[in-house]
Amino acid sequence: MKQEGNEKALLLGLARNERKAVETIYKENYNMVQSLIINNNGSTDDAKDIFQEAMIVLYEKARSGSFELNCQIKTYVYSVCRRLWLKRLQQANRFMEIANIETVVPVDEDMEGHEKRNREFGMMEKAIDSLGEPCKSLLEAYYLQKRNMQEIAFQFGYTNAENAKNQKYKCLVRLKKIFFTHYKNGDSDE
Repeated sequence: MKQEGNEKALLLGLARNERKAVETIYKENYNMVQSLIINNNGSTDDAKDIFQEAMIVLYEKARSGSFELNCQIKTYVYSVCRRLWLKRLQQANRFMEIANIETVVPVDEDMEGHEKRNREFGMMEKAIDSLGEPCKSLLEAYYLQKRNMQEIAFQFGYTNAENAKNQKYKCLVRLKKIFFTHYKNGDSDE
């Protein structure tokens, strides 16, 4: 409960643009974000940019007055930074593809396969986004951050690793259901 009160106080302080709240959020989260970016083909400058963008998102959400945080600030910040970084990598990749287009011989079947995979990734991203918390953060903690069940149980407040594992399983079932509902109703029949 004390942790939850501290988190709400930090968000209130952020909404009021209080220096101490901003510094605390920075101290508690920046290294995690820097590790994420550097471990995924980024630099410290990229990490600073992405973190700054995430802080702006968090600030605007906190200022809205209607923002209700259903996870820890660090989980939210990590999730926002991860999404922003993936988006930036995608844009950079598209730019590289356009820049290298003259050196690649286009093959229609490869393009169709690539476009289909892109649509599937897009549908999976939508499915993950519509999954909601804490499932989204829990799956990210396990599959992307490579955390073990003991750490996840502690981070998400489960009584033990077995309960966290059961919740992860339930979240995966929900994700599959959402994905395949989108997939069946989406672009799969093209």
